[in-house]
Amino acid sequence: MLESVPNLSEGRDPATVRSLGDAFTSAGASLLDTHFDGDHHRSVLTLVGDDAELIDGLVAGIAEASRLIDLERHHGVHPRVGAADVVPVVPLTPDDVPRAEAVAREVARRVGDELELPVFLYGHLAGGLRPAFYRRGGLVELAHRVTTGELVPVHGPSTIGARAGAVLVGVRPPLVAYNLVIRGSLEDARAIAAAVRESSGGLPGVQALGLALGDGRVQVSTNLIDLDATALHHLVGRIVAKAQARGVEPAEGELVGLLLARVVERAARASGDAAPVDPVGLPTSSALELAARALRLERLAPENVLEWHLARRGAS
Repeated sequence: MLESVPNLSEGRDPATVRSLGDAFTSAGASLLDTHFDGDHHRSVLTLVGDDAELIDGLVAGIAEASRLIDLERHHGVHPRVGAADVVPVVPLTPDDVPRAEAVAREVARRVGDELELPVFLYGHLAGGLRPAFYRRGGLVELAHRVTTGELVPVHGPSTIGARAGAVLVGVRPPLVAYNLVIRGSLEDARAIAAAVRESSGGLPGVQALGLALGDGRVQVSTNLIDLDATALHHLVGRIVAKAQARGVEPAEGELVGLLLARVVERAARASGDAAPVDPVGLPTSSALELAARALRLERLAPENVLEWHLARRGAS
């Protein structure tokens, strides 16, 4: 199996998100998790399936997103350039990388040819380019960069529509998306994000933004894109320390999508001495409790762990 984690520019209408989930699973892929966020106005779906299930399902889901989502009416704090904004295919083992690349390239071709949406590549398919490269300045700036010839879609039309935008298709390793609310100002959140992200001298493998949420709260929003370079619990600890150094109180954490079992295990080992995994390699209940504490999450359940879903799918 391969994993895919489409990020969609709709996080406020549950009926629309259900329709999108139905489209992405229409060819047989399993929907393991749906993260629904009204402040970001974004939903993140976690899918697993074989090559054909993912190719057909991703094309169907992207088509549905372009039909249902109108970026001209979209307002959310998360950067985006498309209705189906980023569509990564994720190899779960190193041996799966060639398959993931073949699946992603076929999805990109079909989205351009059949759906007539402009497609750009990122990650393993584009020399390590990240989505932020295309999102810089938003959809208007991306359209300008295409018009001037700086960027050329790899598939699809050479113009960027205002309603559906573009689709970023990539191949990347598993990552963790994690957000932490702080009781401070947007300036605080941006300063903490700058202190922890790799590009400004922070932790390796960390991307981070400071965002203002709709109810006056602020958030440090992160992607941990190299799980070996920095442990998630170490990233959380660094955010908390930087907040406290500014006299700001950190609040609750938020997990976007699923965690790998090894991420839970490392966080549990750092927080206590409970047995980290059960006989089949999944985190024990005590490990989940310890990891939740280390990650400032209200709770962690077995269904928050990717391997738990894979084991259930394999047994069905």
